[in-house]
Amino acid sequence: MNTVSLLKKTFGGKTGATVVVCSLLLSACATAPETPSAALDVRQKLTELQRNPEVAGNARIEMREAETAVALAEQPLDSDEATLADHRVYMADRMVEIARAKGSTRQLEADRKRLGEERDAARLAVRTLEADTARADAKSARSSELAAAATASKAAEEMQRQIDELEAEATERGLVLTLGDVLFATGSAELQGGPNRNLEKLVDFLTAYPDRDVLIEGHTDNVGSATFNQTLSLQRAQSVRRYLTDHGVQNRRLTLAGLGLERPVASNESALGRQQNRRVEVIIEH
Repeated sequence: MNTVSLLKKTFGGKTGATVVVCSLLLSACATAPETPSAALDVRQKLTELQRNPEVAGNARIEMREAETAVALAEQPLDSDEATLADHRVYMADRMVEIARAKGSTRQLEADRKRLGEERDAARLAVRTLEADTARADAKSARSSELAAAATASKAAEEMQRQIDELEAEATERGLVLTLGDVLFATGSAELQGGPNRNLEKLVDFLTAYPDRDVLIEGHTDNVGSATFNQTLSLQRAQSVRRYLTDHGVQNRRLTLAGLGLERPVASNESALGRQQNRRVEVIIEH
């Protein structure tokens, strides 16, 4: 049974009364308050925003305000209140967008702060690593310096020991080793037979220090002519060079000079002085 039939039955079939009542009911149905359809769209936007924990978590107050505004926009209104409904929907939509903007902005600020802290931490880690590396390098360098110093000191001690054995004199020209005339017979440039300890020690030194070059100078006293003595002094220097090369010293390291009687170290007026002048000097250069 429809509504009209029911009304007819109720009012005893009085058509006029039925029409009036039906009109009133239909009018009431037509003007019943309704939730604005646009509010549903705003609710959907708010729901999507609430599902984003990062944004929602950074705009808690704004999200509550948006929720209140949306709930107000969802309240049913009569058809003659369309302007108020539109205003409520507009305000709700704005509140949702404000919450979204605030949440996104604060999330970006948090990300920027986190990245800055990570960058600072990385820089600190790099500086710490650099400092540790520098300390390690300094320690290693110091150890290397100490080791090098110890090695140099040991090498210097060993060189000094060999110099002492050579009985060489340190001069501006280098180490000067004087070989007396006992190496040669009178008037001869040939080395005396048998071992000669001074020459053996000279070979040992030059073998140990292959970067040292040598100047071999022959000297004589003033007995005989200057030409004879100059030739004799050079020949004696050549004999010393020959001994050194025969024992492994490279010839390119050896330079000769025959100075004859030009550079006496003592007076030729006495036998002792002349003996001192008859010599071969070996200068080991710096």
